[in-house]
Amino acid sequence: MRWDNLTKENDDGGRLPGMSGAPVIRTFDAPEALGINFHEVHAKSAINDVPPMAHVDFRHTINPYRGCSHACKFCFARPTHRYLDLDPATQFEREIIVKVNLPEILRAELKRPSWKGEHIALGTNTDPYQWVESKYEITRGIWEELLAARNPCSILTRSPLLLRDLDLFKQLSAETEFAANLSIPTIDKKTWRETEPGSPNPLKRIEALKELADAGIKTGVLVAPLMPGINDSPAQIERILELCGEAGADSIGGIGLHLRGPLKSIFMDWLRQYRPDLVPRYEKAYGRGSHLPKEERARLQRMIRRGRMRTPGAKRAWSGNTEAAGPGRRVTGRDAERPSPAEPGPLSREPIVTPQTLF
Repeated sequence: MRWDNLTKENDDGGRLPGMSGAPVIRTFDAPEALGINFHEVHAKSAINDVPPMAHVDFRHTINPYRGCSHACKFCFARPTHRYLDLDPATQFEREIIVKVNLPEILRAELKRPSWKGEHIALGTNTDPYQWVESKYEITRGIWEELLAARNPCSILTRSPLLLRDLDLFKQLSAETEFAANLSIPTIDKKTWRETEPGSPNPLKRIEALKELADAGIKTGVLVAPLMPGINDSPAQIERILELCGEAGADSIGGIGLHLRGPLKSIFMDWLRQYRPDLVPRYEKAYGRGSHLPKEERARLQRMIRRGRMRTPGAKRAWSGNTEAAGPGRRVTGRDAERPSPAEPGPLSREPIVTPQTLF
């Protein structure tokens, strides 16, 4: 097994709240893992079905981990820790579920006669390349199974660790449809450290983007979530688009912050601590729903579009039009018609597979 080389430094034999069985609980003596418990569990299934929704185009996902050490304050997956009787505000990044048998389960599911070889997206919940993947290599095992089955797939991540699997990405690109997408909402050091304190440096993500593009991998960038007053500076967004275009991104897009359900109170508690000056603005903006007001979304869309049109390297782009495309429309790795250089592309596109996280 790919995790046999791990040393069990802590196993209290306890049962994870909200789950049956008694998982092994590991800790690691590494700066990235201090204070984090990793709960090894055996999954019963690998492929998750996504109900048909207007705002997403993918229908199947795989999530090797629950919880994420990137600790993004805006992560929409935080409330799912409540199903484990864990605090989504404080334990989401401290109690991480590791599905140690996922590649083996996936192998069996891909061989079922009922499976039709549809696109599978990774990175739609928590990050498959968060730090602990360097120990377990479960995500790599997933790629190996998808490659063996020649199954279309894609990834969205905040981590340059995905370069470890570049050899598999090249094979996947040759055998089936594959796209690698990086989430880069900011390159400002202070904003990065405050909003996603456990994630890798965003400039390293841009370096990874270039290496992927140079290797011939279809790539995309998601500048998201865009948070008013935090990372929506026009100058900063234009610089992100410029750097990603120069790195060879095939597509670039962005979308405003969504605060669904319990995430709203979690994010607002963080905002009161780090940016109390913005609290009234956010209370007004999100007072009646989980999305930004229409006019604010339109402002962000225009900013992304203006910057994108000045970005020399981007070959395709998503406008971020949540009205026409739905709030989850994202960049994609699939080839699409490209507008002529003299004319900007339309704000909406035909539905195509999109792998990105729902913010």
